[in-house]
Amino acid sequence: MQWAKVREYIKNPYKVVNYLGARGRLNFLPDELYLKLKYYACLGKNLNLANPTTYNEKIQWLKLHNRKPIYTKMSDKFEVRQYVAAAIGEEYLIPLLGVWEKFEDIDFRQLPEQFVLKCTHDSGGVVICQDKKNFDVKAARQKINSCLRRNYYYHGREWAYKGIKPRIICEKYLTDEFGSELIDYKVWCFDGKAKCIKVCSNRYAAGGLKIDFYDLNWEVMPFKKGYPNSGTIIPKPKNFAKMIELAEKLSKDIPFLRVDFYDTKEHLYFGEFTFYPGSGLEKITPESYDYLLGSWINLPQGKSAI
Repeated sequence: MQWAKVREYIKNPYKVVNYLGARGRLNFLPDELYLKLKYYACLGKNLNLANPTTYNEKIQWLKLHNRKPIYTKMSDKFEVRQYVAAAIGEEYLIPLLGVWEKFEDIDFRQLPEQFVLKCTHDSGGVVICQDKKNFDVKAARQKINSCLRRNYYYHGREWAYKGIKPRIICEKYLTDEFGSELIDYKVWCFDGKAKCIKVCSNRYAAGGLKIDFYDLNWEVMPFKKGYPNSGTIIPKPKNFAKMIELAEKLSKDIPFLRVDFYDTKEHLYFGEFTFYPGSGLEKITPESYDYLLGSWINLPQGKSAI
């Protein structure tokens, strides 16, 4: 470790939590204690679990006290397909090209020129192939195998991921009508009612990921969460109304759920479910929106809603 980092950690010892937690050195800590340390390390303030009011606080409460077994299936990128097909229909699923337990079992000769590999048990375990002739199999193997070895739950104690069986799926590579990278539309639902949409653009382009929030009237909500805003108005997706309808159906009776979609103009596809966006550990500015989003989450009655 560089001495500059050592000095930084001495000045702010809570940053050690992030460093050690990312390397699995704090897996022995109870969830509540770990989250209190992690929350302070990321946001610089104490976590109030006795009377949570902000979005970030309530996400931590839900991690600890809203642990329904179905959430594990809904967070598993392979098992969720059966759940979504039963709820809204198979036509909204991205075509599946394969599923494996080991990277070495993948026969790339059988895959098309473009495809997407995803680990089923985590967030970020994704490899995109846009041209198989130039695909770096070695780099893909290294990334996927590294993800397969970790239990993503321990990173932010996101309970729903804890019991997922690590696997690899391959999905069809999707683009917009111009052959460009798709925009992610992430519908934030509270007790089965959509309230706002997180729009992710420029994910793999120069300048990096940009995030904007829109209300249901497609008006920009003026706050930042974790990443910079795009600075532009992103057109309302063609299948917006259907997106909202399906998101509300899929999130019924759940205190908070993010439902992701891709809109290819001709077709609407389901992406994934997320119970803990940003792990509830991303700074929201201005802070008033942390309180606004938090006011939309009605925590289940009683301390435990398992």
